[in-house]
Formats: sequence, structure tokens, C-alpha cells
Amino acid sequence: MQIFVADKSQLTVIRDLAYKIWPDAYGEILSEAQLDYMLENFYAIPALEKQMEMGHVFLLAEENDVFYGFASYEVNCKSTGKTKLHKIYVLTETQGKGVGKLLLSAVEKAAIKASNSHVFLNVNRYNNAQEFYKRLGFEIIHQEDIEIGQGYLMEDFVMEKPL
Repeated sequence: MQIFVADKSQLTVIRDLAYKIWPDAYGEILSEAQLDYMLENFYAIPALEKQMEMGHVFLLAEENDVFYGFASYEVNCKSTGKTKLHKIYVLTETQGKGVGKLLLSAVEKAAIKASNSHVFLNVNRYNNAQEFYKRLGFEIIHQEDIEIGQGYLMEDFVMEKPL
């Protein structure tokens, strides 16, 4: 399994993975309308390009020309000295096989290289993924609600891990 930094030419791979993964990850949490709205707003190619321009680094997990997941992060997010894990998703059929841990490890290495003290993230309060993060050393530090338009709300825990 290789973890590498994606370039703009690979944003279609990230978009396609998101469209495969999100219905399984959020199908029981979000309405179909909100799921569609969020995918279009977060994973359309112009939206992904804008995220790259804002300093988000995208990683891809690949083996034998098959892509299994992706992550994105931002070192020194908002000048905090902390790295934000913006996204981490792996195909449902590969969960539990270490792909997520490999992606997270690459993010942590980048954070340490940037002399950041912590990695933090937002996770939906009803998403089972928070258990994955807890097993890897993250703790809930607070909760927040984020309005994303069209009357939709992201109801998240903010989790953090010291490095």
C-alpha cells in the first residue's frame, strides 16, 4: 500500500471515492438531500481545487493501481501550531485493514515535520468513526454546530491528539 500526495490531476479520484464512500458512511445519519448537497459542495472539482489553494494537502492510498481511500490535512491550521485533519475516508470493504491508520500516520508525520503539537479533527457526533479516532489516541475536546447552507447543520465533536 502506498500513501502519497495527490496532485490536481488526481482530484477526480478523490471525488469518485467520496461519492462511493459517503452513502455508506453517512446514509443512516444524513438525509439523502443533505448528503447530495454536501457532496456537491465539498467534492465538486472546483471545490477541491479551492481547498488545495487554501493549503489543504490531499493524500491517496493506492495499491496495484486501485485507490482505497484518501485524506486531507492542513498544517498550522489558523496559525494554531496544530494540524487539522479535514478528511479521511476509506472504502467500506477495506475498513479494518489498516488503510485509515496508514493515512493518519502520514498526516501525523507531516504535522511533526511542521513542528505542530497536535492533530485535530471534526467528526459527526453520530458517526461511529469517532471510535476509530479514540482507539488511535484522540479525545473529544468540545462539540460544535456548523451551518453549511440550505438549512443544513453539521453537528460535530472536535477531537484532538497530542503528538
